[in-house]
Amino acid sequence: MAELRTLARPYAKAAFQAASETSSVQLWADQLNLLGSISSQAKVTDAISSSTIDAVTQVSTLTDLAGDDLTVAVNNFLHVLASNKRLLLLPSIAELFNELKADLERSVEVNISTAFALDSAVETKLAEALKDKLQRDIRVHTDVDKSLLGGVVVRAGDIVIDGSIKGRIAKLAEAMSI
Repeated sequence: MAELRTLARPYAKAAFQAASETSSVQLWADQLNLLGSISSQAKVTDAISSSTIDAVTQVSTLTDLAGDDLTVAVNNFLHVLASNKRLLLLPSIAELFNELKADLERSVEVNISTAFALDSAVETKLAEALKDKLQRDIRVHTDVDKSLLGGVVVRAGDIVIDGSIKGRIAKLAEAMSI
């Protein structure tokens, strides 16, 4: 997985630069997300990874599935990816592009996993604390994970804060085995 991100990074940066220069970052993000979703489907993955199908046909397959939503610039980007046999990187490129977009907008997606559903007041207080800590706008997504037993796990980009009972038990077990 990390290797795909490494290969996708220069393409995502180039796409982001092109989008920034034309003030169309959101449009590119939408189109790359669409293409990433399409290209991750099993039959499409088989088609765009096939060595028997030429690059023009692979791009044509993607553009047909995407409909009339693609701009000329994104279509040209697809041709560059296809000529370099990198169409399989589209989901990773879309993900990295979205990270660059979030960095530009000074925002971050925060996933909060709890053992029990949070009430809105606690969720708001937690979001405000994270906003102060990360110095970014926060978009919070919560989910319930009963295996945590209690506490909370916060994921914001590369940052993971594990305040769960399950995490504490794992740390205790690790400390006792030394």
